[in-house]
Amino acid sequence: MLRNILSVLVLASFVGPAWSDCQGADKTALRWLDRMSRSLRETSYQGVFTYQHGLSVQAMRISHSVKNNIETEEVTRLSGSGERVVRTKHPLDCIHPGHRLVRLGALYSDASDDCGIADYYQLKMGNLKRIAGRTAVTVHVRPRDMYRYGYQMAIDTETGLLLKTQTIAEDGRVLERFQFADLKIGEVETDGTQVDVIHNASHNFHAEPDFSEHGDVVGHWVVKWVPQGFVLTQGESSSTRNKTFTDGLAVFTVFLEQLPELPQPGAGRARQGGTTAYTRGMNVSGQPVLVTVLGEVPMNTARMVADSIAWGANGAD
Repeated sequence: MLRNILSVLVLASFVGPAWSDCQGADKTALRWLDRMSRSLRETSYQGVFTYQHGLSVQAMRISHSVKNNIETEEVTRLSGSGERVVRTKHPLDCIHPGHRLVRLGALYSDASDDCGIADYYQLKMGNLKRIAGRTAVTVHVRPRDMYRYGYQMAIDTETGLLLKTQTIAEDGRVLERFQFADLKIGEVETDGTQVDVIHNASHNFHAEPDFSEHGDVVGHWVVKWVPQGFVLTQGESSSTRNKTFTDGLAVFTVFLEQLPELPQPGAGRARQGGTTAYTRGMNVSGQPVLVTVLGEVPMNTARMVADSIAWGANGAD
């Protein structure tokens, strides 16, 4: 599940004169998030970090280089089989779910409101911390509704890199935690040895369900409901199997598979850390389909998104 764990979270840019209002958002917190969102394109680094969800803790080593707006990254699991993943020639507009620790990229800012995520999250500065021997500022990010998670982030004061983040559920529980244990800033080199997986990015979403037994989706389908602030970033084609949405901080993807017959009633639910997977067989306008919602949203949000699937450009039958 290494690629699921090591996926990228998208953070919208926060620029423009509307910062003066933004529903009373902490302007200092906005500026730190803006700096963090830009650090991806400016910083190469290597280090060791931990990922924890529940009682499970994994340690991983990462080498990350940015040259000419292109990322190259090598990640090695330091426990178990020592699995390695290398991503080469990886464009910065490639969206993965999760991966809150390593980077948040200033990728998507298509909304007319320059407040960005401040419309959907309450932002507040916290105390200074020491993470991996570096000084970090803390930013508390609390959702304004029940449809998304909260976060606590520690940002390096020198580079703006995200050094630690916690994903926080509606009831205050910490669902998962990423944190650097050691970090070196500057140009890095991979060791050049045999790797388990080489990823030359060609898709906007990774770790998607296997739909190889069936062809492309026939007909235009739409997601009629998403929480306020989520916008479509990938999947406008009428025959696409998946559509990806983000509010600038969280991201989820909806997968649709047409079936020859309706499966047994019921829904499949799973959560690993802050990543939710919800799958349900449905009859949409007489067509049996299997809908899967995968991403960093609460289970109830995933269910409501799945229930809103409809055929037609405007959701008409």
